Amino acid sequence: MDSSAVYLDHHHQLSELSQQIYSSYDSLKLAYETQRELLHASQLKVIEYKQQANYWETQFQQFKSREEVLKKEVEELKAKLRKREKQLFGNRSEKQSAVPDTQQKNKEPKKNRGQQPNNPSPDRRDYSELTEFEEVRELRDTEKQCPCCHLPYQELAGTEDSEVLEIINVQAYRRMIRRKRYKRQCRCKNNPLPQIMTVPPMERPFPKSKLGITIWAHILIQKYEYQNPLNRILSHLSLCNLSLSAGTVTGGFHQLLSLLTPIYDGISAHNCAAQHWRADETGWKVFEKIEGKNSSRWFLWIFQNAESAVYKISPSRSSQVIKDYFGEDHGGGILNVDRYAAYKVIAKTGLFMLAFCWAHVRRDFLEYSKAYPKQEAWGLAWVERIGSLYHINNARIQNKPDSRAFREADRQLRQHIKKMTKQIASEIEDMQILPSAKKILKSLSMHWQGLIVFVDHPSIPMDNNVAERGLRSSVLGRKNYYGSGSIWSSELAAVMFTILKTLKLWGINPHTWLLAYLQECAMRGGCAPDHIEPFLPWNMNPSLLQLMTQPPRHVHHNSS
Repeated sequence: MDSSAVYLDHHHQLSELSQQIYSSYDSLKLAYETQRELLHASQLKVIEYKQQANYWETQFQQFKSREEVLKKEVEELKAKLRKREKQLFGNRSEKQSAVPDTQQKNKEPKKNRGQQPNNPSPDRRDYSELTEFEEVRELRDTEKQCPCCHLPYQELAGTEDSEVLEIINVQAYRRMIRRKRYKRQCRCKNNPLPQIMTVPPMERPFPKSKLGITIWAHILIQKYEYQNPLNRILSHLSLCNLSLSAGTVTGGFHQLLSLLTPIYDGISAHNCAAQHWRADETGWKVFEKIEGKNSSRWFLWIFQNAESAVYKISPSRSSQVIKDYFGEDHGGGILNVDRYAAYKVIAKTGLFMLAFCWAHVRRDFLEYSKAYPKQEAWGLAWVERIGSLYHINNARIQNKPDSRAFREADRQLRQHIKKMTKQIASEIEDMQILPSAKKILKSLSMHWQGLIVFVDHPSIPMDNNVAERGLRSSVLGRKNYYGSGSIWSSELAAVMFTILKTLKLWGINPHTWLLAYLQECAMRGGCAPDHIEPFLPWNMNPSLLQLMTQPPRHVHHNSS
């Protein structure tokens, strides 16, 4: 074959090969474009799915957050429900009955009530101060002889003695005062006395009143010390054949107010001169309408220190009551109070330093533990910290301030305070703690400076329980006779509460004191003494103070 034929043949093969290459290229290009379109479509789908995933993820997080909020709201509502049920049906004790499992294992077995086996027996009570009436008991005549031969028994020397305590019932009686008359037999012109003279009339607490001092002292003690309603007191006296009118007694109370008010003023002046008080307030009823007040809800305040206690009944619960009591020019001092806002207003004046009550803080954590069972361990942990604080401070104040034991306990106390401060700050920032728990912690942090006043002032107590206990008896009176019917009777209640509480602080028998004071008023023609200082406990000499602690001696008056 010649060269041209070979060339044409090769050229023809190359053309076919080129066509095949171009054809393969076109098919590959078409396939590439198709795959590219599919890839683009897939990428769009992926972007769409990612957007949907992000949307549902956002929705899920929102629903999850909402669920957490609803769970917390449910817990809060359940806690409020448990709190209301406890207020309606639960007991008033703050003792924790439920103990965590970790503490139950280490808890010591409960002791039996009564006398413990290893403790010495208590001494018998001594009643030698009581008046003794001797009774000799002997056999009847028929029992003093042998039932068989009727030979009489021989009486032996000595007796077998035993003791029985009895109480003498109240016995009302009349004192017939017969005043003798005398006639002059001389005719002296210089004698200014009348011809016929009579013994001066009997001293009475009120002029022309038939009721004696002992009756008024008995009624005052029964009403304002034991909180018995007047109707119940008069009913009891009627069983003793003494029937008194409620109007007569009420009128006598009105007159007694003017006799007892100077004592109240003297106690108030002594109370204001102190540097430390325990203050508290509670509701009281006064059923007399006054201008600007439509309700009968008044308030009973107490200001107590080591030597005196003063009660005030006011229509207001504002800080103006404290300002009016202490006065604008008062020198200031330290007030043990709760967290009521009126006391904080007083503290802004700069005259008074507030020492807040740790018992209220402890009560917050106890109530939280009962309202949130799942958070009980957290609340009880704080209760334990507060208990340790009480324990260390009690160990501190039992020693003299300059002793080594005092300094060691003071160092431990300040370290414990620092730990509690750090614990409060860390738990407030903790996101896992419920808002109700943070509310307690924020309140604790806000009142912290007032809560640690006792650290630098060891004489200041950690709580205000003394003032709360001082109002307890009055609250019983509010429940028994509903308060006061008029403003003057509320003033008498405040006066009597003040006098009786102050006398109890000094260990004085209130019945003995009332008899002595009312007798002095009777000697002055039914007027209060000009000088009340001898009747104030801090002015009494030791012998008189000792005499006032004894019960009154009831002596039957001789008609002569």
